[in-house]
Amino acid sequence: MDGYMARLREKWGDSLLTVLTVLLSVMLFVLAPLQALGYVVFQAFELGVAIVMVACIFVLSGSRTVVAAMAVGLVMLVIGAILRVRSPSMFELDLVVASWLILTTTLGLVVARVVFGGGRVTHHRVMGAVLLYLTIAVMFAAMFRLIGAIAPWAFSGMTMADSPALASELIYFSFATLTTTGYGDIAPLHPVARSLCNLEAVLGQLYPATLLARLVTLELAHRERYEADD
Repeated sequence: MDGYMARLREKWGDSLLTVLTVLLSVMLFVLAPLQALGYVVFQAFELGVAIVMVACIFVLSGSRTVVAAMAVGLVMLVIGAILRVRSPSMFELDLVVASWLILTTTLGLVVARVVFGGGRVTHHRVMGAVLLYLTIAVMFAAMFRLIGAIAPWAFSGMTMADSPALASELIYFSFATLTTTGYGDIAPLHPVARSLCNLEAVLGQLYPATLLARLVTLELAHRERYEADD
């Protein structure tokens, strides 16, 4: 079984990074805004993405611990989605958000190992770097929602109510913080929320420089090995 998984990982591992990047991008930049406008049901696609994510992570990591963590997140997401259909409330919403925090944290750790690990730099690895950046934004968006559940006044300009627009607003604010755009329409008021915003902004600034340095180092190492073999 382990040998089969290793071969599967070697054959499809890099391609899965691209698949996950495309799926997450569609969810964040297409479906979330459409849901805010009332055109789509975001939860259905969200569940599908989570299932594909667990399968991809199983192939990429080969770790039972990682897969167990992803499975816990998926079960929480399914339960939260079912309860929201039957009787929507903030509790079910927070259960879904907590599940995404588990999923994205686990995904980020696995993808970071692949992106910053040894090996040749390919376009799939570059897509993996984009995936990691998007994952960081989703992870912080989930944490912002959980803080808002504890302290509804944690953010000005964003109401923590169960509405179709909430996911889009959280994603928007998270990316505005990660990229240090700072439009000023939404601002953190709670000390923990401000601390998380500071952390996300620092990560957003350090990530591109760290990534570029690592990719250049990997490419130079690959060329040196190639020239040595010749």
